[in-house]
Amino acid sequence: MSPADRKLYDRLIEIEKDIVTVADDFRILGAIQWPRSAIDQFLDSWRAGNPRIPRVELTPPSNLNDVIASMASCMQRTPREHPLGEVIWKTAWSYSTAAYMLKSMGTPDFTDRSVELYGRPDTRWVDQKFTDLSAAEFMLRTSNDLMDSSVMPGVDRIYSAEELGAQLRQRIDTIFVDDPIEVEITPDLASKASASSKRVRLREDARFSALDLDQLFEHEVMIHSATMLNGLHQPHFNVLGMGAPRTTRTQEGLATLAELVTDAMDLTRLRRIALRVRAVSLALAGADFIDVFRMFLDEGQSEEESAQSAARIFRGGDPEGGGICFTKDGVYIGGLLEVHTFMRTAVRDGRPELIPLLFSGRVTLADAIVLAPLVDEGLLVGPRYIPTWASDLRRLTAKLTFYAFVGRIDLGKVELDHAVHKEDRSIDESPAEADGER
Repeated sequence: MSPADRKLYDRLIEIEKDIVTVADDFRILGAIQWPRSAIDQFLDSWRAGNPRIPRVELTPPSNLNDVIASMASCMQRTPREHPLGEVIWKTAWSYSTAAYMLKSMGTPDFTDRSVELYGRPDTRWVDQKFTDLSAAEFMLRTSNDLMDSSVMPGVDRIYSAEELGAQLRQRIDTIFVDDPIEVEITPDLASKASASSKRVRLREDARFSALDLDQLFEHEVMIHSATMLNGLHQPHFNVLGMGAPRTTRTQEGLATLAELVTDAMDLTRLRRIALRVRAVSLALAGADFIDVFRMFLDEGQSEEESAQSAARIFRGGDPEGGGICFTKDGVYIGGLLEVHTFMRTAVRDGRPELIPLLFSGRVTLADAIVLAPLVDEGLLVGPRYIPTWASDLRRLTAKLTFYAFVGRIDLGKVELDHAVHKEDRSIDESPAEADGER
């Protein structure tokens, strides 16, 4: 490394440390989480036949102005021409935007900042004809008849949080020997589970199925926890060990893909995340809490789950409606499609080495491309923890190569009866048929 490069590198590391110091205890979900009492009170009113929209008063964190000022300083000082500088600048931007979002809870500005970080479900993909919402609606339409069919078995939620936690601990302890991850049972969670680099939290009153164990392990632990730990183990870049808001779409895309490729996702789970996309769209269009709750309920979720799902959409927003909502739940389907498409394109373009970089820390798809040159320089290392399905590029790229072609088949021109017609046509055109030999 030349003296000039060393000077630039040292400058970037100094800026990065400033970001890490300020954002280390910055938590979006913790700041906007509803108390359990809000859900209980709503369900009581619903069951009494007089549903009342929850009233939730949240106080923004006290240090938001400091976060905004610090991130602005970091952005001003960061040279973006260096790959690390680009990632640092965008990371500071995302924390600044998130701080502005939290400052404006309950107002239209909250939604605007949320959209900047997580997007809108109705935004059309570049050079494509669909949106995240249209993709989600396709999945819901396609699966409607299956959900109504007696062929599709129900889901038995046989485990308490304590029972599932014990099994989850066994799986975690065999892999994360040097980086212990605790499993914590807690009464207050908007979702059934969440994960960080040090712990997995399970909602105390939730019930879990056998499939939930696989989903939590593959989604929460082997993606969310593992990527954060991999970032913390980077020898030079601490910023990759942070859950920067800008990485959410790629993170949830990776985690949802992990469920699919490990057979940990069932149709109920796929529909659940597709319904979240619809719910965000409804809330952006002005629906209130009860409207969104009823949508989930009409789609087969229990009263408890429907209330929890609706609460996720209005965290930090306005349950009365008016388009003020939290759009994070709209990223799952789009993130899944983006990550899968990215991997397929990397294989197509002869760049499969980009795929492991998605697990090297909390990164975006763009980061994997921008930071790739730093691998040869020894400044960026591969992931310490990587899920089994992604650890062997030969197997993974075989699947992706196959999927790349299958995706070109126009299902709109295919009918099930074509299989019969094709076989009959083949026989009719056979010389043996003409000779009477059957």
